[in-house]
Amino acid sequence: MVNELPINKAEIRTLIPHSGSMCLLDGVTEWDDRSIICISNTHRNPVNPLRRDGRLSAVHAFEYAAQAAAVHGGLRARSVGLTAPPGYLAALRDARLHVMRLDDVASPLQICAHRLFGETANTVYECQVSAGDVLLAEGRITIMQRA
Repeated sequence: MVNELPINKAEIRTLIPHSGSMCLLDGVTEWDDRSIICISNTHRNPVNPLRRDGRLSAVHAFEYAAQAAAVHGGLRARSVGLTAPPGYLAALRDARLHVMRLDDVASPLQICAHRLFGETANTVYECQVSAGDVLLAEGRITIMQRA
């Protein structure tokens, strides 16, 4: 499978339902049938819609991961001439946060999502969010197809 890279924010917005500033990912640097790596600088944006009292909690790393999984599903579907069905984050398991906040992380975020099983919107991904060589958050997310 030949993958056109890099994929920018404008193209990401065609693959996921998130619009405006709620589209948290800036680009895709790698992807294949099993995994995706995205980047983002939106964690430092003072108008990030997930901020509360000027801060962005590290728990929101899993929203970044869920968006990466959604982009991955969209890219996989598009590669075979389909459109991914809408899905939602149904579960978070084995979540580990290694920092308290994301807004004070100076480096870009790197979001890795590896599909463990599932084919369409009913999938489980193992995710890691890091900045440089520093692991910020990790866990497993379950994406379910909307009924």
